[in-house]
Amino acid sequence: MKTTLLFFITALAEIIGCYLPYLWLRKQGSAWLLLPAALSLMLFVWLLSLHPTASGRVYAAYGGVYVVCALLWLWQVDAVPPSRWDLLGGGLCLLGMLVIMLAPRTT
Repeated sequence: MKTTLLFFITALAEIIGCYLPYLWLRKQGSAWLLLPAALSLMLFVWLLSLHPTASGRVYAAYGGVYVVCALLWLWQVDAVPPSRWDLLGGGLCLLGMLVIMLAPRTT
């Protein structure tokens, strides 16, 4: 549970770090948006370093959580409700993340 929460917080930091430059470039936002964007991306990198397993496995599993967070962002920030196909795809990604993270391992 702790690792899953860390995945979601990591994804949120990455999404914010990418969304703010988007606002600046595409929506004529202030260039000052780049400062919190850079800080958010630095937080994202630091948070990735806190994950308790091999980096390749973390990045693979994190991708599934990122997809779900991006769909939540689409719904809550962009005010676009996800379609049933979005929900199915997000669910499959989350299932893939669980398989990667919870599979039995030999040491």
